[in-house]
Amino acid sequence: MTLLENISIILVRTKTPANIGAVARCMMNTGLSRLVLVQPKDHLSEDARKLAAGADRILESAQVFQSLAEAVAGHNLVVGTSGQAGKRWKNVRTARDMAGHVAPLLGSNRTAIVFGREVNGLEQQELALCHELIAIPSHHDFPSLNLSHAVMIVAYELFLASGAALARQAPELAPAGELETLYLRMQTTLARVGFLHSENTEHMMQSLRQLFGRASLESRDVRILQGILTEVERNIQGAGKP
Repeated sequence: MTLLENISIILVRTKTPANIGAVARCMMNTGLSRLVLVQPKDHLSEDARKLAAGADRILESAQVFQSLAEAVAGHNLVVGTSGQAGKRWKNVRTARDMAGHVAPLLGSNRTAIVFGREVNGLEQQELALCHELIAIPSHHDFPSLNLSHAVMIVAYELFLASGAALARQAPELAPAGELETLYLRMQTTLARVGFLHSENTEHMMQSLRQLFGRASLESRDVRILQGILTEVERNIQGAGKP
């Protein structure tokens, strides 16, 4: 198994079958094989196969999900892509920087690279599921990239970086599902102690997600944090007793 086999390219609600086919071709060109689709449109249609230009097996083996949360659940690292990162994200990476960061982790960790809709990209609740973010800059006179072009830029950098990555034992990161469970519990507990309220919940939770995302948590780390939350909850309950 190669390092690239641990990478999934996830497309969210792609409206044009031809774009899905073109992405499959880009994946074949760069040694990627795992295509994951969230509510796709006709990904096995003639238009999709035509643009795949021989990469039909990637279309045929693609996994299909109804939500991004389901699609990323089995991955250890989830990387979103955006043309405009916005003010809420810090330490946004370029495709080259991200590839250099991800490649040494691929030996032990399944990594998802998530691409949004052709017109408006990923929504805020979808970006919240991502641990890291890639921004793909382009010329201000014509900034919009075709979906397959964006995929090719990222896939090419991953292809190069994976060849240069040292064959060393990388830490196994906590699966995305474990992190989501932690974040949901953390939000509830922090609200109970008064740290979160209606005006700051979304902003603070996004900041906490990014903080822990940069920390590259392993399952052991998640268990420690869950243990801390258990003690906090126990003390809250004890304080409420007469």
